[in-house]
Amino acid sequence: MIYGLLIAFISGSLVGVQNIFNNRVNQKAGLWATTTLVLALGFIASFILGFISEGTGLFHLENMRTWYWFSGIIGVGVVVCMTKGIRHLGATYAVSISLSSQLVFALLFDSFGLLGLDRVPFTPKQLIGVLVIIGGILVFKMGGTSEKKQPVKELVKR
Repeated sequence: MIYGLLIAFISGSLVGVQNIFNNRVNQKAGLWATTTLVLALGFIASFILGFISEGTGLFHLENMRTWYWFSGIIGVGVVVCMTKGIRHLGATYAVSISLSSQLVFALLFDSFGLLGLDRVPFTPKQLIGVLVIIGGILVFKMGGTSEKKQPVKELVKR
């Protein structure tokens, strides 16, 4: 269990960093160039690492439903939506909403056994947990601050 927690923590931190990098690339290159660059470099890196770790068995894909092969297309939507969300909402708020959405959909997929997942019974505790997280995001966003926000560059100069 500790290993799973550690890997999930690392995954979340990498997604947070990637989103910020994607936003910076988007500011210079544009949305579609960013998406192409991110996914192309991801393909190259995963291909090389996969070939090193799995060798020629890398693409041994028998007994897999054909429509699962297209999951990479979903990655285009992820990169595009997160990049635009960060531009319009800021990193913390956009990522918080994204994570909450992931949690809600994971709960639905688990509860109904969708997409080949084992069905996990839905409990009121799960609903309360999701609502607490969404409530926390609302408090975070709506709480605001009485001070005018200053750019980091200005704070560093002081």
